[in-house]
Amino acid sequence: MDLPLASYGVAVAGGALIGLLLAVFGGGGSVLATPLLIYLVGLRDPHVAIGTAAAAVSVNALFGLATQARAGTVKWPCALVFGGAGLAGSLIGAELAKRMDGQILLIWFGVAMAAVAVSMLFPQKGQGDPGVRLSRALTLKLAPVGLVVGLAAGFFGIGGGFLIVPGLMAATGMTLGHAAASSLVSVALFGAATSTSYAASGLIDWRVFAALVAGGALGALAAPPVVRALSQKAALGRRLFATMVLATAAYVVWRSLS
Repeated sequence: MDLPLASYGVAVAGGALIGLLLAVFGGGGSVLATPLLIYLVGLRDPHVAIGTAAAAVSVNALFGLATQARAGTVKWPCALVFGGAGLAGSLIGAELAKRMDGQILLIWFGVAMAAVAVSMLFPQKGQGDPGVRLSRALTLKLAPVGLVVGLAAGFFGIGGGFLIVPGLMAATGMTLGHAAASSLVSVALFGAATSTSYAASGLIDWRVFAALVAGGALGALAAPPVVRALSQKAALGRRLFATMVLATAAYVVWRSLS
């Protein structure tokens, strides 16, 4: 659809905000992309909004993954097993979502947003084994969890970081820092698979995608000083962000029902 020029400016600004939130708070930030595209940018088809958001989230995750890979914080064997198993799930989830009525899908999306917000209200623990290594037993734990998380990520068109991080920690015992870094492999894979499925059905607005990615890069560049400023108030920041996501979820469900 043809959008006014101002809508692309909103997409850039929204992408910058989402990129900033992802860098500051980690998992959960990308869940705001779809409501932004529908209610502020003006994409009226929920399926196009979800497909476009998934594509942008995948690219932004690759930016973050490159940084974490250079820092040596990615547990590649565990990340690849989890992401590989979830890849099939994300394709199945995307196909199921495309067959669902757009307004009903948005209601379920609002429920998923509420789950993201609630998960962010729980305190995060950083304990774990920094030297964890992939084994057959870990593989048998990682693969089914990855499949389920990928299914959810593909269905809702979200990165799934809020599920991937605890999933990796529960299955392997790795630290929060390693799980957050390793989760970006799955976020990138799930987003790519989901957006490929939507693209094959002509359900991505590539101009809006480009605006979101450009804004996301700006947000990521602006993040370091914000992270330093919030370092002593991280818990308060997460609670405020979770409250914002929960309020947005309520608005999405209300608009869909009305």
